Amino acid sequence: MIDLRSDVKTLPTDLMRRAIMEAEVGDDMAGEDPTVNALEAEAARLMGKEAALLVTSGTQGNLVSMMAHTQPGQKIILHNEAHLFHYERASLARIAGLLAHPLPGRYGIMDPADVDAAIWEPDLHRVSTGLVALENTHNRAGGTCWTAEQTAAVCEVAHAHGVPVHIDGARIFNAAIALGVPAAQLAAPADSITFCFSKSLGAPIGSIVCGSAEFIDRARQVRKILGGAMRQAGIIAAPALVALKHELPRLAEDHEKAKRIAATLHQLPGVQLDINTVQTNIIIFNLKRDDMTAADLCRRLSSYGIKAVPQTETRIRFVTHRDISFEDVDTVCSALRDILS
Repeated sequence: MIDLRSDVKTLPTDLMRRAIMEAEVGDDMAGEDPTVNALEAEAARLMGKEAALLVTSGTQGNLVSMMAHTQPGQKIILHNEAHLFHYERASLARIAGLLAHPLPGRYGIMDPADVDAAIWEPDLHRVSTGLVALENTHNRAGGTCWTAEQTAAVCEVAHAHGVPVHIDGARIFNAAIALGVPAAQLAAPADSITFCFSKSLGAPIGSIVCGSAEFIDRARQVRKILGGAMRQAGIIAAPALVALKHELPRLAEDHEKAKRIAATLHQLPGVQLDINTVQTNIIIFNLKRDDMTAADLCRRLSSYGIKAVPQTETRIRFVTHRDISFEDVDTVCSALRDILS
């Protein structure tokens, strides 16, 4: 099957499987796992931060970061289509105890003036703002990228009020490749960033949190509270190290695959697609036809050996990744033309 549901559907490479088997391990809780230590050091270096912390998932990484930055009862400012707001089971409220203040923004990019206006000074009636959260790339906006300048503009406003900024950078390397800049440049203005190993990088498990040494010390304590402390976690870290070494240059191929599919979709009747959103490996489009819903299209694609799922009655997301070849892309484009022409 050609699986367009998500880049989390990638399978570990032979190099990753070998690295898992041969990983040197120790007690990570005691700081004694050499493979974890090597991964955390490399991740911190790539993000231009002092330290890093391995976590089990992006959701855990974001929650750890929120709790390390804030106190319960504070407010978090974020985009109204943010992954944190839509897909993390309200952990920001249920566990971190934060009030969400969602803001609009074109292509997932919040206006610094809107952020400035949303930062409350605490008084008898209103809570203080504890954190501003950005998302790069922005999933629900179509895999769009925050530039370093856009991030810096929001960080300047937040920092002027003494408010830290966290980046949900699950696919930050996709943004870096698309923009042609080091990932550290995109992360530099922010106080912390998470990124994911099991999405576009193709490793089987894990995410990581990066920030100052002081922040990571707090984050490590929060991870323990959440039950995220690990022992011989080198078997998780080893394939992640392989991904950082071998997968980064290849991400440009995923972007080209997405652009080819998007170009085909853009020409087909009843498809609504803002081609400007297709900046990385995500395509989000709407199907506006009387003869077919999004679910109908996904069912018909399955007969061509293509897996996709509708997000709403009209909306579908495709995600390209390492395990989809350019030949697969040709198959997808041909199937779309057959079904929709």
